Amino acid sequence: MSKKIVIIGATSGIGEELARQCVDKEYHVGGTGRRVERLEALKKELGNYFAYTGMDVTRFEEAKRQLHKLIDELGGMDIIVLNAGISNYPSSSITAMEQKIIDVNVSGFVQLFGEAFQYFRNQGHGQIVGISSIASLFGASRAAPYSSSKAFISTYMQAYRQRCNKINEEITITDVKPGFVKSEMTEGKKGMFWVGETDKAVKQMLKDIENKKSYSYVTRRWRFVAWLLKLTPNWVLDRL
Repeated sequence: MSKKIVIIGATSGIGEELARQCVDKEYHVGGTGRRVERLEALKKELGNYFAYTGMDVTRFEEAKRQLHKLIDELGGMDIIVLNAGISNYPSSSITAMEQKIIDVNVSGFVQLFGEAFQYFRNQGHGQIVGISSIASLFGASRAAPYSSSKAFISTYMQAYRQRCNKINEEITITDVKPGFVKSEMTEGKKGMFWVGETDKAVKQMLKDIENKKSYSYVTRRWRFVAWLLKLTPNWVLDRL
């Protein structure tokens, strides 16, 4: 029987490519995003294995209803990938820009994570995949709200993984930590290295999801960066 996967944030980058690769494997895929025209184009490309609904994750109650609508259309859900996120937002003030990043990356994530977790508890099994980042491992001076939001996602999922183990829930929690991967989010940014091709990163990520890994570093070389960051004293990181 084909697996059913919902991808929150499927209009570009990792989410869009994940939808393609899942359909190639005959998954039934549900995709969401604010840019409905992109979802419509993806539907034309992928055909009957792909369903979609527009979604703004900061409109919490509406987003929850849209999630359940998509689950109903797919006939169930085995995996959810919480991929919606932003690293910047045009605004007249730094405070408003940072608040928007937190609203999307943290508050929107928590609302849909909780909804998926309860769905999988009722079902008796499932997998929640959250896209954090290598940036979750240190505070980046030029991206304080982004790196902090990704650290929250990673720690939040670790806590829920512990909870599942304690209460014997058959719910897998997978934390995907991408390094630099080609996407609209990385276009034009300076100082990047080891920028991975999107299809390669997603192929590795999907393999880890299917193997029900707790952590996935994509592309693979970024696990060494993560290892070095974990060993680096805070006084050194504070001077980067």
